[in-house]
Amino acid sequence: MTRLWNDPADFADEMIDGFVAANGRYVRRVTGGVVRSTAVPEGQVAVIVGGGSGHYPAFGGLVGPGLAHGAAMGNLFASPSTQQVQAVATAAHTGGGILLTYGNYAGDVLNFDAAQERLRADGIPCETVIVTDDIASAPPDERDRRRGIAGDLTVFRAAAAAAAEGYDLAGVARVARLANERTRSFGVAFGGCTLPGADAPLFTVPQGRMAVGLGIHGEPGIDETGIPTADGLAELLVGRLLQERPDGADGRVVPLLNGLGSLTAEELFVVYRRCATLLADAGIEIVDPHVGDYCTSFDMAGASLTLFWLDDELAQLWETPVDTPAYRRGAAPTTIRIEPADSGSAPAVPDAATAQPVTPGDPASVAAADIVRAALTVIAGTIDAHADELGRIDAVAGDGDHGIGMQRGSHAAQAAAASAALAGAGVATVLQRAADAWSDRAGGTSGALWGVMLSALAGALGDAGRPDATRVAAGVAAGARGVRQYGKAEVGDKTLVDALVPFSAELTRAADAGAGLVDAWRAAAATATAAAAATADLMPRMGRARTHGQNSVGTVDAGAHSLALIVTAVGEVLADAQERNGHD
Repeated sequence: MTRLWNDPADFADEMIDGFVAANGRYVRRVTGGVVRSTAVPEGQVAVIVGGGSGHYPAFGGLVGPGLAHGAAMGNLFASPSTQQVQAVATAAHTGGGILLTYGNYAGDVLNFDAAQERLRADGIPCETVIVTDDIASAPPDERDRRRGIAGDLTVFRAAAAAAAEGYDLAGVARVARLANERTRSFGVAFGGCTLPGADAPLFTVPQGRMAVGLGIHGEPGIDETGIPTADGLAELLVGRLLQERPDGADGRVVPLLNGLGSLTAEELFVVYRRCATLLADAGIEIVDPHVGDYCTSFDMAGASLTLFWLDDELAQLWETPVDTPAYRRGAAPTTIRIEPADSGSAPAVPDAATAQPVTPGDPASVAAADIVRAALTVIAGTIDAHADELGRIDAVAGDGDHGIGMQRGSHAAQAAAASAALAGAGVATVLQRAADAWSDRAGGTSGALWGVMLSALAGALGDAGRPDATRVAAGVAAGARGVRQYGKAEVGDKTLVDALVPFSAELTRAADAGAGLVDAWRAAAATATAAAAATADLMPRMGRARTHGQNSVGTVDAGAHSLALIVTAVGEVLADAQERNGHD
């Protein structure tokens, strides 16, 4: 289990601070993560990797000459926010454009894609390659739905080597796609990991059993079997991977036997001994074998095997020297360290929640903004009261981070709203500041989607006049459309959408029928609560839970449940305001 922490909500930030303090030779802290502390040639393509924390040495430990130029580092098992990715990429850019590359998880896709749009809008060329190496997470004809696990390393390294060789952005992206097409991984676990502050692991495996086909976020496996011998495990891993030999592969392979956190190096070597024999017996030439921890899952007891099938170009690029905090290959390249006085520590991208001055709203909108401030305070308290429950629900088929992520987001939104309201902002400005702060601080899928919802509501309400039920319903409907468009989920996918869409529909119906805001909101909240409860009967079709759909049947969706809790609590705030003010 994880034994040392202060406040679990601060664990990722404090970990990054300590990592930077210990590795100033390689990295420097910027908003959202780290970038190289060494000079990068002007015009070189910058390879930006990233994902949630809890996977060291991925992702910050892979920043340095010959590998990544920067890493966007999210909260525990949660993707970095759009703002974080944009900030890291902007700080690392030296004129050659940006390649974003990361594992295939819903929150990462949402936030990295949004960051790519912002970077391009700022005039920075940007391309994306998503890693999809985990053969257990989807069949071969659905490779685009597969997760990225330890095979991240081979894709990151190939792309960074191409950048170091002077390839342009299109060439670096082509090499990264080629590396991904030639990378396959498969993993097992003997026990789950425990997040800081949690009193139990995210999943358990019965004594004497082994989970097969697991991810790297504490998700349970897709199957279970008895624990084999070390040789038996090697035979399972190699056998499954050789069934998916890439088309055109000529027989040269970089094998990477990865520990997930708590297996000893000695155990891994015993397993690799048999892997090497099996690969040789299959007529495969082994190149530069890797055995160690390259992409972990906190203290998970498990391992994965990756096979990276080389061609002539990839083999040549693989010889590029690498020197990072946690990964070194070949002779360390000569580097010039950027002095801290030159590098600075100011955010690479202005804080959206505080960068622009507040334009005062009119008196009616300022009064409504104070209700929003009070509502966000109650939302933060509601999430605090249910954070452990939300984490337990999310751990059934996911990674258990929903409670922590919602805490970070709601508290950041509350603080941003309070600051804007104190400065005399109208309701739209207060909501927009809250939206930016929530999405940035929470990260992950939930952070992105709550940012979309609050931003849409802000756009509908404006900074003038007192919002009525019709305007609020229109804002909520815009938020629901935005969430569906941005997250690609629909009703029935077992996501937040299953509660949000019925909530919006009932709010609009009641408002159109002439109900006041309080009555319409309360009716809609009751509908959302019922809809959230009904998600227990659904099989997930989106996100990390999709791979383990059967596990979640009988348990509500964490995102839908938290939305129902929030809108119910907000209904009471609106009722209290009506009682004090004498109107909706």
